Amino acid sequence: MIYGVYIVSKSGGLIFHHDHSVPRIETEKTFSYPLDLKLDFDKKFITVVFGQRDGIFVGHHLMAVNGIQVNGTVLEDGKEVKEILEKEENYPLNLRFCRPRMTTNEKIFLASMFYPLFAIASQLSPEPKSSGIQILEADTFRLHCFQTLTGVKFMVVAEPIQTGVEALLKKIYELYSDYALKNPFYSLEQPLRCELFDQNLQLLLDNFEKNGITNI
Repeated sequence: MIYGVYIVSKSGGLIFHHDHSVPRIETEKTFSYPLDLKLDFDKKFITVVFGQRDGIFVGHHLMAVNGIQVNGTVLEDGKEVKEILEKEENYPLNLRFCRPRMTTNEKIFLASMFYPLFAIASQLSPEPKSSGIQILEADTFRLHCFQTLTGVKFMVVAEPIQTGVEALLKKIYELYSDYALKNPFYSLEQPLRCELFDQNLQLLLDNFEKNGITNI
């Protein structure tokens, strides 16, 4: 499974990102009084700001109370969530939390962090002219990176068991060359907004997940 595609310019700026199959991680638990999580009641979300347990971490959003969807700081039936959580007689309560998706600003920040890591890895390598980071592996994903001769980096985040990603990266580079570099209206180092590139990238990823690398 492919989670996402990112393109970083030679100066380290994020110029394109595409969320493909990002899993929605939800955790549902029954709580007794008093609630051992500290929540922040913002206008848009109710967020965990202190305490964690059973897969619920700081930054997760409260999505439902006893199966009733949370909208902002109120339930779908109009009741205030804060009032429900503060009253002991309402417990035990079944609460469902969800990890929020990254915002565009967060993705830009992470892309800017990868750029110096790539450069440091190249310098630390005992071999001269190191290619830098090609695979960054974690327990739940792998980040695959392909750098062109001009310094543009193509990154794919995928499942650890996903194969053929190196060939997929080169196919994405071909699409970039065809629909971005050959576009007279596209300026290098600028965010890539091209409908044809988006459409063909989506087709490529769908075909890759369905048929594997041999048929893309």
